[in-house]
Amino acid sequence: MPAMKTRYRIEGMDCASCAMKIETAVRRVEGVADVSVAVAAGTMTVGHDGADLVLLERRVAGLGYGISPLPTATKAATGTPAAPTHADEQAHGHGHDCGHDHGHSHAGHEHGDPAHAAATPSAHDHAHLAGDGPWWTSGKARLTLACGAALAVAYGLGHFYPVLDPWIFIAALSIGLVPIARRAVMAGLSGTPFSIETLMTIAAIGAVLIGASEEAAAVVFLFLVGELLEGVAAGRARDSIRALTALVPKTARLLANGATREVPAESLRIGDVILVRPGERLPADGAVLEGAGSVNEAPVTGESVPVTKQAGDSVFAGTVNGESALTIRATTAPSDNTIARVVRLVEEAQESKAPTERFIDRFARWYTPFVVGLATLVAVVPPLLFGAGWDEWIYKGLALLLIGCPCALVISTPAAIAAGLAVGARRGLLIKGGAVLETLRTINAVAFDKTGTLTEGKPEVTDIIPFEGDEATLLARAAALESGSTHPLANAILTEAAARALAVPPVREAGALGGEGVSGTVDGVALFLGSPKAAGARATLTEAQSAAIAALNEAGKTVAVLLADGRAQGLIALRDEPRADARAGLDALKAAGIRTLMLTGDNERTARAIGADLGIEVRAGLMPADKQRIVGELQREGLKVAKVGDGINDAPALAAATVGIAMGGGTDVALETADAAVLHGRVGDVAAMIALSQATLRNIHQNITLALGLKAVFLVTTLIGLTGLWPAILADTGATVLVTANALRLLGRKA
Repeated sequence: MPAMKTRYRIEGMDCASCAMKIETAVRRVEGVADVSVAVAAGTMTVGHDGADLVLLERRVAGLGYGISPLPTATKAATGTPAAPTHADEQAHGHGHDCGHDHGHSHAGHEHGDPAHAAATPSAHDHAHLAGDGPWWTSGKARLTLACGAALAVAYGLGHFYPVLDPWIFIAALSIGLVPIARRAVMAGLSGTPFSIETLMTIAAIGAVLIGASEEAAAVVFLFLVGELLEGVAAGRARDSIRALTALVPKTARLLANGATREVPAESLRIGDVILVRPGERLPADGAVLEGAGSVNEAPVTGESVPVTKQAGDSVFAGTVNGESALTIRATTAPSDNTIARVVRLVEEAQESKAPTERFIDRFARWYTPFVVGLATLVAVVPPLLFGAGWDEWIYKGLALLLIGCPCALVISTPAAIAAGLAVGARRGLLIKGGAVLETLRTINAVAFDKTGTLTEGKPEVTDIIPFEGDEATLLARAAALESGSTHPLANAILTEAAARALAVPPVREAGALGGEGVSGTVDGVALFLGSPKAAGARATLTEAQSAAIAALNEAGKTVAVLLADGRAQGLIALRDEPRADARAGLDALKAAGIRTLMLTGDNERTARAIGADLGIEVRAGLMPADKQRIVGELQREGLKVAKVGDGINDAPALAAATVGIAMGGGTDVALETADAAVLHGRVGDVAAMIALSQATLRNIHQNITLALGLKAVFLVTTLIGLTGLWPAILADTGATVLVTANALRLLGRKA
């Protein structure tokens, strides 16, 4: 295992070719153990042990990409939070380049390290698209337009000076081919001899030598157009995740020394107190100190209904304050708020490779040299052995070089995976890596924890049954006795009284009786609130009253009995109620043919009552090891099991499951424990996550069919003489654009 992991932001990656070229070059640096590059995220993680990082950055910059270290370099041994669970997802060497390097300029990007300046590419290289303004202002667009204009001028001049046709088109061709050839040389020196730039250069020069300079110029122009379209598509995919960071405002109102001043949001520290006015976005994760009102969490969690917040409640950066001012204490640093962590985790997940992607990479590693060899045979065997015309078969061989580039095939999987991860993150479905996203589609059993997963995780008042007087008096007296307690049952009673706007009378001589209940005097009446057993020892309960208690207990509810001057005044029943969407979420899984069951440490009676309400198979009274054992038993039955829990006491079962899914609202545990996390805490999102996996795999299969199908068609038509260099380059860049565009359809999916 490498001693260190360093992450970089890479500027200008637009396709799988970029990633492979960078990986190959970086792996050749001594001390580098592994490399993971994410095209969609624009990041690279390098595992190394004493590697020369200045040399590493110079190698990447020399290929035409901007490179800058991300803030932290964490030791691998510490177990970087949120790293993908499956170690075998990490980068694999490819030994080839299948796509278009773009020779991106560093113009406009200053690097403090002299290595960057020393390796700055020439003016022919292209600026990356993401983050540099409209695509038509990029260096790539300028080069494409210049090449197109030169081609148009060449056609015009050729009409008037036909004898100069070859030289005019060679001049037009050189505008686009020179930077392509330069990139081919740099890629070859960095360990990638079979790049599309190399194939493109050979094809263009070969076409000129056999007198097809006009067609060669047109092919170079089409190649640059294809690159430009790829860059636009890649920029859209990348921006879909990075747009989340725009939710956090740039400034914050800091309260200090009795005064309010505006400061950059990135300068906030843990513990700072900030003021957020109505209608403003929150600049940090925090806890409400003063104020109460609704907060629109839809930008972060997708929750359609504003959530009421009051003192003590947690709030997230990027959410929108409602109708009243809130004073908030920051609880995380700007670089570690909910949005920043989601973006970071998704970027890291995109660096991991899915099984299909790893297979395609291994296939393409041998495919490209095979195509080069086949093209050579097509060009020389018919003329040498059968007396065919050299020009005709060299032309076909050159076309085959362009058709054979596996760009579209190699990008087919990572483009879809990146889009799937992005759309999931935007909807609160955090999936840690392509392998997890692929595996989710195979899930046919889901085991849920109960408390905090299928239920809200806190008791609520469900029944108020007065034996004397009315419900309001019964609840107000109970709230008076509980007013000084922090017990969850007491909080539930107080919350219900507040919801009903009841006036809670003062209590005198209040006291707690350990394990039995609470007592006190309200308006001169001696009260006791406690368990049925404790109440039965202090007063006589009638048969009807005992029957009511038994019925509530049978429904899995906790019952508190209120005694007034030694007589039973009434009952208050409480239960940790199912989440509002729990039944619908479980029904969605069942409709998809997925088995569901509840694994809980709660008592059998309560668990079965909740299970009956939700229509789910129940296993109760379990220890953490029992949950792990049951997951193993299900797997031995041949099931692919997802375990959904809180990530702490369910940790053994989460680890044992095929996929572990943590429920949470953006907490560290929810984000870091399992293979995936449901940030909204909605049970229905588990079914949505599995459906997203299935949609992503369908998209991958469509992409592979598109990529190979187009190549097969043009391969046959080229060999029989129906198509030439123009359709050949369209078969390559056109297929790549189609595959990328198809993958981007996932971004419009409604989870």
